[in-house]
Amino acid sequence: MTALPWSEDKAPLMLAPMQGLTNDALRAFYHERYSPDVVFTEFIRVQAQSRKRITRADLAEIEAHSVKTPLVVQLIGHTAGALADAAKQVQDAGCRHLNLNLGCPYGRMTTGATGGELLREPGKLAELLTALRRSIQGSFSVKCRAGYTDSRQLLELLPLYVDSGIDYLIIHPRTVIQKYTGLADHELTAEVASRTKLPIIANGDINNAPMGRKLLQQTDITGLMLGRGALADPWIFQRIRGNMPDSVDEAQRRSELFEFLSDLLPLYLVKFCGERQSLMKLKDLLNFIPDECLQRDLGKLKRATTVERFLSVLNRRFPR
Repeated sequence: MTALPWSEDKAPLMLAPMQGLTNDALRAFYHERYSPDVVFTEFIRVQAQSRKRITRADLAEIEAHSVKTPLVVQLIGHTAGALADAAKQVQDAGCRHLNLNLGCPYGRMTTGATGGELLREPGKLAELLTALRRSIQGSFSVKCRAGYTDSRQLLELLPLYVDSGIDYLIIHPRTVIQKYTGLADHELTAEVASRTKLPIIANGDINNAPMGRKLLQQTDITGLMLGRGALADPWIFQRIRGNMPDSVDEAQRRSELFEFLSDLLPLYLVKFCGERQSLMKLKDLLNFIPDECLQRDLGKLKRATTVERFLSVLNRRFPR
């Protein structure tokens, strides 16, 4: 039996792949500070027209993973042969866990459908899954939307996923055309989990600890994948586990954000080229903090154009 990237004696809490956000520095920081059970790369584009299916930069980021938290590499592509070649490159780089992106709502490359677009082509999807399963020695998973236009399409595709031999399925229960509007329908996620022995990971709109625990306790869902909720509150992994309070007052919230931003900034200054790019990447994370009481001060952080100014605002408005 294929080894899963988590211990089967507990429900895994995963940090979701988020394009432009969950880089290797952020993943290592979350491993060290907030303890997700599994982390994912941002999706890696597989080049169908190039002999080198994955760029050197993407391979370098995979090879740089040195922490104990298991890393899953997420691929996005549209050609069976190219995806199979990319899977071999990833495994040669030392990663044993791979995932196929069937969820990106903007999934079309110049020569073919990728991501969520592939849900419109079940025949081609079956070909891709078969090729990948044959090429992957470790765990193989899919992260999918509920359907392209109809969320019930997921129930029609479930036998395809099972028969392809994937090891677990991550469900974001919105349709592709919904993009990020409306609400994720986790009643559908629970229905799918009740119909299959395949481990099901719930993803989408899991933004607080009580909701996460409810999904785990009252359904057959195996685990959770946290994206925006984990950026808004990095301690959500510990809150769901019951190791920290479900909520905190504004003063504690400001203190937690101070530690998050002030400790992440030096890592970004090392990873990215120059102060300006480092600040831009850090400020991208501020867009995921929803607290109404903090928006005025978050706006001041977003307007900071130097590290000195950013830290000045942070120290004054978000005291430790």
